[in-house]
Amino acid sequence: MELSRCLRAANGEAMSEQRDKKLELMRRDGRFDVIVVGGGINGIGVYRELAAQGLRVLLVERNDFCSGCSAALSRMIHGGLRYLENGEFDLVRESLRERDALLRNAAHMVRPLPTTIPVNSVFSGLLNGTASFLGLSRQPSSRGALPVKIGLAMYDWITRERRALPRHSFRGRDETLKLWPRLNPRLLYSATYHDAWISYPERMGVELVLDTERLSPQSVALNHARITRRQDGFEVEDRITGETFAVGARAIVNATGAWLDDALDQLARRSPGSKPFVSGTKGSHLVIENADLHEALNGHMIYFENTDGRVCIVFPYLGKVLAGATDIRVEKASRVRCEPEERDYIVEALKSVFPAIVIAEGDVVYSFSGIRPLPLSNQEFTGRISRGHFVHRLDGPLPHFCLVGGKWTTFRAFAEQTADAVLAELDVPRKTGTLDMAIGGGAGFSAGHAGELVERYGIPDERAAYLADLYGTRAGEVLAFCAGRDDDIALDGLCQTTAAEIAFLVQRECVCRLGDILLRRTPLAIRGEVSGALIDSVAAILAAEAGWDEEKTRREAGDFRAELETFHGVSGEMLERRTRDRRNACA
Repeated sequence: MELSRCLRAANGEAMSEQRDKKLELMRRDGRFDVIVVGGGINGIGVYRELAAQGLRVLLVERNDFCSGCSAALSRMIHGGLRYLENGEFDLVRESLRERDALLRNAAHMVRPLPTTIPVNSVFSGLLNGTASFLGLSRQPSSRGALPVKIGLAMYDWITRERRALPRHSFRGRDETLKLWPRLNPRLLYSATYHDAWISYPERMGVELVLDTERLSPQSVALNHARITRRQDGFEVEDRITGETFAVGARAIVNATGAWLDDALDQLARRSPGSKPFVSGTKGSHLVIENADLHEALNGHMIYFENTDGRVCIVFPYLGKVLAGATDIRVEKASRVRCEPEERDYIVEALKSVFPAIVIAEGDVVYSFSGIRPLPLSNQEFTGRISRGHFVHRLDGPLPHFCLVGGKWTTFRAFAEQTADAVLAELDVPRKTGTLDMAIGGGAGFSAGHAGELVERYGIPDERAAYLADLYGTRAGEVLAFCAGRDDDIALDGLCQTTAAEIAFLVQRECVCRLGDILLRRTPLAIRGEVSGALIDSVAAILAAEAGWDEEKTRREAGDFRAELETFHGVSGEMLERRTRDRRNACA
């Protein structure tokens, strides 16, 4: 193993010991019980479910874990209030159960979110909602107080037995404007209910992978890898080093989301002209730095209807404001970005609910977009397409299980359903369930964990709060690692992330590329804290830890700058302006 590492290091492609151990497992034995293709949240969920039953599982993700649609969610963990209008009671019931489970199992990342709906009429939308409930395809009209009240009463009724969050409340115009004086004064009522939000969805995916590695040491989850079909099985290519591995399995699970049909054509060799399973829609979001808007929200998410009948959301997120979303049908899966017209759509929608607040183009510090992998549908209005999920089995020499649909909140339930189908196929009994299984730093987490870090490690309150928020009870592992290094070297003097912490991420959290750290292991990019100088600093640390040469380091930094500009609306000019602003703030 050491010789192979040295050879790769000579080519500027060294790696962490963590990744090399994974590759060594595949070198020694490429036989697995199940191969899961796709390392988004659904694929990772299936990986954990199957490994927990004692199976040896291989997970292959072509990019980074949770880097596709799983990184482009609205950051909501919710029951799906509007699904009631479509008559999807089972989906709402399942979603609420899973929401409550995540509040218990991942309390370091999933927290209650009070949500307020401005209401501008009394009866509007009642007949339209009835038509939708009966299965008639109609675009929704504005929902008045009565249909909103009915929907929230049903929402409360579904959770009546194991209520984890408060019941809904209604208030009149005067009381509403006392709490939210910047809301559009034309409203008549408001209603507040509770759902939840997730701070770091990409990190949760990584924590699930790490949990599974401890649970099943012979299973392997490999990001930045490619799987192809061969005559006698499959071949996995490590995209970092170019090394290839022959692998085989008794079943394969396709969890590639919006790319499901493309992956089927490559791996299952369907007959030409086969009907597709997935018909995706594109959703874009903005992260906005606007103090007036942040204050106007008063700690709540505002859940409102735009003039075209689409539901929009805006809520406080990591010190900024997150707003979205668009819902645009796409013909073919590809990586997408928030286009200028989508940005304008979201900003105009915000103006309709907060008309006195000015949102400038420069207030948008980050944007993101992804494709929702929805089941094939002929619904004209995309909001009517079901957010449900199902497993489809394809016959062949190797049984092929396809995950169709799904949403972030229900990933565990979808994974459980898929695992049960695979277990039945392989005639393997289920050993355990995951409904009450803690996730990563959620194990033993409490609201006072930051104070415990201050007392135990003698670190400042602000640093402790940051670590507890990002890592939960794994913060102690981070601090233990950093104790052997100089942990006082901040990246730019303003953010709480240190050089030693970056080294921890490289060594312990499946990092291969610069974007893995800046986009998914830390909140630096989405909070608008990434500057040109910070990119270079993190690239230098990663290079030292991973053994990159100068050319590789420059290429990674350049690739990441291009990715920020192309897919997240952060230009080179913005990066250099942030460098100047942050240096001036530290002077």
